[in-house]
Amino acid sequence: MSKITAIEISHHRLPLDPPFKASWDGRARRHFDATIVRVRDDEGREGIGSGDLMKGFEGHEDLFIGHDPRHLERHYEVLSHINFHYGRCWPLDLALWDLSGKITGEPVWRMLGGRADKVRLYASSGVLRDPGAMAEQAERYIEEGFPAMKVRFSSSSGGRGSWHDDVAALEAIRERVGDRLELMVDCNQGWRMPWDTTLPWTFKDALAVARELEMLDVYWMEEPLHRSDRKGMRELKLSTPVRIAGGEMTREVYEFRDIIEERAFDVIQPDVALVGGITGCRRLVYQAREAGVMFTPHSWTNGIGVLGNAHLSAGVGDVPWLEYPYDNPEWSVERRDYPLAQPLAHRDGWLELGERPGLGIVLDEDRLKATRIG
Repeated sequence: MSKITAIEISHHRLPLDPPFKASWDGRARRHFDATIVRVRDDEGREGIGSGDLMKGFEGHEDLFIGHDPRHLERHYEVLSHINFHYGRCWPLDLALWDLSGKITGEPVWRMLGGRADKVRLYASSGVLRDPGAMAEQAERYIEEGFPAMKVRFSSSSGGRGSWHDDVAALEAIRERVGDRLELMVDCNQGWRMPWDTTLPWTFKDALAVARELEMLDVYWMEEPLHRSDRKGMRELKLSTPVRIAGGEMTREVYEFRDIIEERAFDVIQPDVALVGGITGCRRLVYQAREAGVMFTPHSWTNGIGVLGNAHLSAGVGDVPWLEYPYDNPEWSVERRDYPLAQPLAHRDGWLELGERPGLGIVLDEDRLKATRIG
């Protein structure tokens, strides 16, 4: 029986020059941080995960050391208690799945059910470009084979101006590409950065935007109201044919259970690196399927988080496409995936997961050594 012998957490920082100006953040980002979690067993194998900062985990290692890493449901329960008392420590769940795959010799997508060995991607943009530049970026996505694109709206007064200006950028894209791309919109109203005190849209604001998006045949509108307004989300869902999506920063798996039971969203977007890990989000796939709610993960982390979400999506989900953070040149795969020996390689809008055991992660140890902080 394999036993956990050590858990190691390290923090890394990649300088960004030029800075990255994310649509959801009024401050330009001058570095990109990554937390790497390693779990080792008594036979020398190592599982790897990444995601949130693992705040509050220190001092809880003894709750896992000596246990079989494959006892994933047991570990999930312990992590859920740590999540309640401290921070989001779900990257450890990813590392345990990665290690379990290395023990069994199987890729995680097959361990989860083996429905597919690849996932269809949508290109998730992050920058607020002017209308012409947004249309040009959409053309580039089409050339690379992406079937869909997510367009960001401004989250605060530091954006394009008003939602009318955001709609103008969306109109330019639709005029340029016609029906060659499915378009989604992230309204960026569900949450704010700590320093951003801009109020979210009201229900009537969101409904007015939805009417504009209807005319542009938008597939979904994401986070159109504050995350706490589930009643408003459901009312909006009933008021427009545009699908309502959300939940990317929801902290608890049981909150998604309530969202599904209330049919508050058409699309739920948990991220295995931020809520529940693979073990917890696996529950949500089945709950959503039985309720007729679409499941497609949020995945704006680094390549390790993308892989965690991709293996779940391929293994058990009927996921039409997976979020793929990709917005050259500001957000390149080289920036996103700097902890990895090679950036993830998308091909014709697909991410193929292959037969490598676990999550298929290979780290760039030299880069991690050079970027280590703390």
